[in-house]
Amino acid sequence: MRWCLLGVVCVIACGTPSSPSRIVPATKVVASNVLRADYAGSPACGDCHAEVFASWQHSPMRNMTRAVETATIRAPFDGATLSVGTDTVTMEMQGASRYMRLATAKGTSRFRITKVIGGRYREDFVGIDESGIGVERVMPATFVFATTSWRYKGYSVMVKERPGMSVRAVWANECIPCHNTLPLATMLYDELYGAGLPAYQGKLSDRVLPASRMWTTRSRDDVALASWLRDEIRFLGGEPPANASLRATLPAAATASERHLGGKHLVELGIGCEACHNGAKAHAADPSVLPSFAVESSLIAVTPPAGQTATRAQWINRTCAKCHTVLFTRYPWTWEGGERTKHVGGSTTNSGEGRDFLLGGCASQMSCTTCHDPHAEDPRAALDELATPAGNRVCVTCHQALAQEATVLRHSHHAKGSAGTSCIGCHMPRKNMGLDYELVRYHRIGSPTDTQRVTGDRPLECALCHADRSVASLVATLEQWWGRRYAPSALRALYGDDLGVNAIAATLSRGKPHEQAVAIAVRGEHRDRSAVPSLVPHLAHAYPLVRFYAQRALEKILREPVAIDLNASAVQIRAQLAREPITGR
Repeated sequence: MRWCLLGVVCVIACGTPSSPSRIVPATKVVASNVLRADYAGSPACGDCHAEVFASWQHSPMRNMTRAVETATIRAPFDGATLSVGTDTVTMEMQGASRYMRLATAKGTSRFRITKVIGGRYREDFVGIDESGIGVERVMPATFVFATTSWRYKGYSVMVKERPGMSVRAVWANECIPCHNTLPLATMLYDELYGAGLPAYQGKLSDRVLPASRMWTTRSRDDVALASWLRDEIRFLGGEPPANASLRATLPAAATASERHLGGKHLVELGIGCEACHNGAKAHAADPSVLPSFAVESSLIAVTPPAGQTATRAQWINRTCAKCHTVLFTRYPWTWEGGERTKHVGGSTTNSGEGRDFLLGGCASQMSCTTCHDPHAEDPRAALDELATPAGNRVCVTCHQALAQEATVLRHSHHAKGSAGTSCIGCHMPRKNMGLDYELVRYHRIGSPTDTQRVTGDRPLECALCHADRSVASLVATLEQWWGRRYAPSALRALYGDDLGVNAIAATLSRGKPHEQAVAIAVRGEHRDRSAVPSLVPHLAHAYPLVRFYAQRALEKILREPVAIDLNASAVQIRAQLAREPITGR
């Protein structure tokens, strides 16, 4: 679970090669798959797995990081500008090269674009000073496909308004692990060392799971592992401590990774096959030796909590969650009333689905790949079908008692064929902030009747569909249908003394920023013009990401563009709204 925003899972079906002449009966599993020498690179997979390899080459996962020289780029470098505070960045071309020119009070700097990151919902960019001297840096402008517009890169996550733009972030220190392929062992230093290890790129985040879900990473051979770490430090260009213990060598390895790790040290640019399958050089050399999602090593052991078995589904899910975690900003809150630092609750934004799924009830037997194709972009229609009664076929594989229609109707209390009889409609509600200013499903599979969910966050999940209902009426229905009881004092703490208030309206006025974003999106989906006055103030929200949700919702309701520069300051936005009111009349 790396501390990075984006990443897509690659789970190539090794053992099902497309060329029958290469099929060899499997006899064993690779002995080691986490050290640098264990990795072969994706091209080694193409011969046997030609069909899936060809599909994967065009997938969002493979294209997560691309060299600009060979990338197809949608963002227009046509002189467009973007301003934050007194800083302005201009996107421009010079010959065949793309540049971003940043003008601040300290002067003007110009960066030649070298890499593009992402490509499904937006494109981020990496560049180097036009002199070619220095390090590659994360550029300050992001192009969002849903709005065909530029946005400040810093506003991709839940941060407050910034006074200006920055290019201080070094690509090698910010974006490498989840968007590219590195040996898994280089991302286990925190788990091996524990608290107090120096910061470095690539760390996993098992520590943000509750103890009951936390797996243990330990050394199997301190001397050999310390020796390997010293070799890794040398490979990066650092100076390892001579003959030091493992305890002394781990901080040196973390520091070397933070100071020296760069593109030339990757197994490969972008997310390769082995970013998910782990090192498979032995498999490439002898197909009868299978790759493994599990950690296989004489130096490192990773084991589940006591009393649990490491199922194949769990290993796949942990592979996904290496990147799909996203609890890396200083935004303090999670879903279900939790605070990030206390390891409680799920993520509020997209790309946290992997960790959220690990927190839920199905992660030991069901894998992410049950619903998602890791080798291609999931067709929108296929994902939408999963949210209908037809999608229940996935759930009844285990929950066989619900395979009968009559049982589903009694369980859901909803009409035959309605959205309320869809399993994931209620157990995976759309209450997370997506990358395109639309809501996406919360992947912590659980019940909307859970006390933690009813009294821990806003809005009540039933209100996502029943947006016209009051808190009192929704809670009364939950209590009547499922025999639950919820403390009125806890509900009043969320919604105010009068529980007769509309649940969505109360969330808009009293909610935390991520809760407000959900309520805003729900208002937009229902296209209620009477909601316009309550949405307009959120165009100047303290968290700029929420502003974009308000703009999207208003445009749905008004059926016309809301032409406001949301990268501007809240003061400037309010001034424009005073000059050009949005009333919805």
